Amino acid sequence: MRHDFLRPAEYGQGGPGSTMISMKLTKKGHACVRIEKDGQALVIDPGAFSEEDAAVGADAILVTHEHFDHFNEERLRTALDANPAAHIWTLSSVSGQISAAFPGRVHTVGEGDTFTAAGFDIEVHGQLHAVIHPDIPRITNVGYLVDGTLFHPGDALTVPAGRQVDTLMLPVHAPWNKLAEVLDYVRAVDPRRAVDVHDALLSDLAHMVYGRMLGPDGPGTGGAEHLRLAPGESLTL
Repeated sequence: MRHDFLRPAEYGQGGPGSTMISMKLTKKGHACVRIEKDGQALVIDPGAFSEEDAAVGADAILVTHEHFDHFNEERLRTALDANPAAHIWTLSSVSGQISAAFPGRVHTVGEGDTFTAAGFDIEVHGQLHAVIHPDIPRITNVGYLVDGTLFHPGDALTVPAGRQVDTLMLPVHAPWNKLAEVLDYVRAVDPRRAVDVHDALLSDLAHMVYGRMLGPDGPGTGGAEHLRLAPGESLTL
């Protein structure tokens, strides 16, 4: 199946909200990550395969789409109940399921939107989930560019137009992708580093094979540094 990547027309120095303040990135399992800056915590995609308490303590939560490995209603409700000041930003297919229970705290976004969440400047990129099979209808999916530097695409191979991504959250394994597409996607985005996400279904042996293919001993990711964090491990950006 042919994949066309949206290539940026030009590279800027991050987005309008880009910042030099360091951020702490923590892998919370599968597609979920926690980003911390200035005492604030942002969590993306706390789904069924992430750590059970991945969203607890978050000041803001972003959800890319409705699939269960990215969106777990019970975990979101627990997080919002634990922190009355926490808010969620997501697309309409998710917000429609939880907004009534948390008036004013669940915000619907789509491609091209920009907003500030817990002190992080966010841009929304993308519209559709990647094709799983022609017989399966495509759902909506959005990616989030955080502070003009870190991009989480959800379940799609979206290249943020006109943005130079520093850290790409790289979906390495899914029913909708193959390794050749993953390699080409990193090269299309051209980040400084690519960090694995969407990897809960990979065995230890598979991680070794993927790491070799994505690293300097395989076809590689172009100029990007490739990293894998185990659940709970952190990286300073």
